[in-house]
Amino acid sequence: MAALNRVQLIGRLGKDPESHSTPTGKKVVHFSIAVDRRWKNVEGEIKQETDWFNVEAWGRLGEVCEQYLQKGRLVYVEGRLHTDRVEQAGEIKFFTKVVVRYLQILDRKPEEEVEPVEEELPID
Repeated sequence: MAALNRVQLIGRLGKDPESHSTPTGKKVVHFSIAVDRRWKNVEGEIKQETDWFNVEAWGRLGEVCEQYLQKGRLVYVEGRLHTDRVEQAGEIKFFTKVVVRYLQILDRKPEEEVEPVEEELPID
């Protein structure tokens, strides 16, 4: 029987990405994404709720995340859910995260970060 483990999210980074390397030298980057959900209740009031997701990116994709992402950026991520099982003080805890397969930045850099073009390209 076929199986599917796929997650798609659009949200804003809750903090700057943090990176480290595994003992084998692979780069892994962690960050969190806030996804807002809005609806109207029966009284017509607009309500909002925010869900937070832990995200992990490996290798070259992790390097891109580290270089271009920072707190507040709007991103689309696609990947799979993965749950880690950790024993802490004799208690077993489970932590679920999204392991990114594809990422797209959906907003522009803030104006102060845009680098001016110093070289003019010839017009054909």
